[in-house]
Amino acid sequence: MHKQIAIVTGGGAGLGLAITKKLTQEDIHVIMIGRNKLKAAVADFGDSCSYKVLDLQDLKAIPALVDEIYQEFGKIDILVNNAGINLKKVFTEVTDEDFANVIQTNLSSVFAISREVVKKMILQNDGCIVNISSMAAQYGIPKVIAYSAAKTGIEGMTRAMATELSPLGIRTNCVAPGFIETAMSAKALDADPERKQKVFSRTPMGKMGQPDDVAEAVYFFCSAGAKYVTGVIMPVDGGNSIGF
Repeated sequence: MHKQIAIVTGGGAGLGLAITKKLTQEDIHVIMIGRNKLKAAVADFGDSCSYKVLDLQDLKAIPALVDEIYQEFGKIDILVNNAGINLKKVFTEVTDEDFANVIQTNLSSVFAISREVVKKMILQNDGCIVNISSMAAQYGIPKVIAYSAAKTGIEGMTRAMATELSPLGIRTNCVAPGFIETAMSAKALDADPERKQKVFSRTPMGKMGQPDDVAEAVYFFCSAGAKYVTGVIMPVDGGNSIGF
C-alpha cells in the first residue's frame, strides 16, 4: 500500500470528522479511533477509511492498538491527536475526579498514543504529528479550568516533542482552533447569549469558523508544503486570540 496512513483520534464527529474528510480527499488512508459514531462515518468514505474502537482513557490498551494498526498497514505516517472532552463548571465545584478525567482524556492519552506511534515512526525516519489545542490555552476562559490546563499542556508538549523528535525525522505541530461551528460549540454558546456576544465582539473577522478551516490547517502541517515546519502552534480563530 503506497498511500500515506494516518490515525485520527475522535475522528467520527465534529472537527475530527472534517479532518478525516480532508485527509481522505488528499488520498491518505485514515484510521479513526474513538468510542462511537465511527461505523456510520466510515461508510461515507469507502475504502479510504477504517476505524478502531477504543476509549482513549484506557491508556494500557493503547500500545496493543498501535501495534495492531502497524501490523495491518505496515507503517504510520501521520497522527492527529484530536479526541477530547470538555467540562464547564465553576472552579470551586470541579472535583478531583472531574479534573483527572479531563486531563486523562485530553492530555495523558495524547502522550501515550504519541509515544507508541513515535516508536513506529522512528523505524521509518519519518512522520508527522498534529496536536489539537484550543483558545483556552491562549488566554484565560472561565469555568473550563481542567480543559484549559490540558490544552496548555498540549502546547508545551508540542514544543518539547518537536525539539526531541525533529532530529529523528518526525515533525510535531499544533492547531489551536478558535470558535468553530460544531454541535458542541452550538450547545455551549446558544445557552449563554452573553458569552456568544463576547465571542463575536472580540473576533476581528466577526464570525465563527467552519470545521474545514481547521481541517485545512491540519492538512498543511501533514503536507510537503510544511516539510521545514515543526514546533508551531497555529491559531485558526478569525483573529480571536489577538482581538481587542
